Amino acid sequence: MKSNLYCFTKRCVKLVKRVVDNPSESAPPEGGGRFAEWTMISLHCLRFHMEKPYRVALDYLEEMPRICEEIGLSTTDLPHPSTLCNWFGKIKIAAVRLFLRLSSSNKDERNVAVDSTGFDRDRASRHYAQRANYRVRSLKVTTLVDTDTLSVVDIHCTTTKKHDTKVGEQVIKRNADDLLSVAGDKGYDWQQLRDELRSRGVRPLLKHREFTHLDKAHNARMKDDDYNQRWMAETVFSNIKRTLGKAVRARLWNREFREIILKAAVYNIKKSTKSTMYGD
Repeated sequence: MKSNLYCFTKRCVKLVKRVVDNPSESAPPEGGGRFAEWTMISLHCLRFHMEKPYRVALDYLEEMPRICEEIGLSTTDLPHPSTLCNWFGKIKIAAVRLFLRLSSSNKDERNVAVDSTGFDRDRASRHYAQRANYRVRSLKVTTLVDTDTLSVVDIHCTTTKKHDTKVGEQVIKRNADDLLSVAGDKGYDWQQLRDELRSRGVRPLLKHREFTHLDKAHNARMKDDDYNQRWMAETVFSNIKRTLGKAVRARLWNREFREIILKAAVYNIKKSTKSTMYGD
């Protein structure tokens, strides 16, 4: 019987090969070359799946020849932890965003919910924080969640105090051509965003801040099954933090962005492989 980890790895490799430039590249280095891009991304996904640091994750994989074979390596071909760590910063953001997109359900039109949460950056020591001017202690993460499948469609990360409306506009407009409706709480109350969505044929289910009776009337009209699916975004946040960790391990903000996006993709793949195995 195939294990859950084996099914996850097989699905992960299949999707990663669709986003890299050279999917037929040999996994181990040849003639002083480098590890294949698809192999290294797969290794990082396995690291997040196991929720282990670089060295420990590679130690585990040394005892998993079947998993290593699936990513094109033998247990003696695994990279050094420093190689894996240094390579992480070279992953193209466009590639991991596409990887996240492919890992979600394959649908042309979606009903989505938008919401944000924070991931801790407190793993850095006080000495490192002072030396590197590491002042921001949390990473703000905004996601679009498919309310039909509970999969993450897209993610926006920032270390600034940018308002929800501006962040929401960016991540929603990036995916507007594939959306049927967008549900969001009062933090995304912005008439300009509603008008933009309607112009693209997307139904805005964004709660109004209640300053007038008209605002209350608008909110009352949204008390239906469509808006009530917004809570699914919070469920996804809870699942990711519980199974993949509520803090980022990377120190640099650009690596933290890659980490969050890959964690969301890992969550999607884990969910899809579990559904396949148990017929959900």
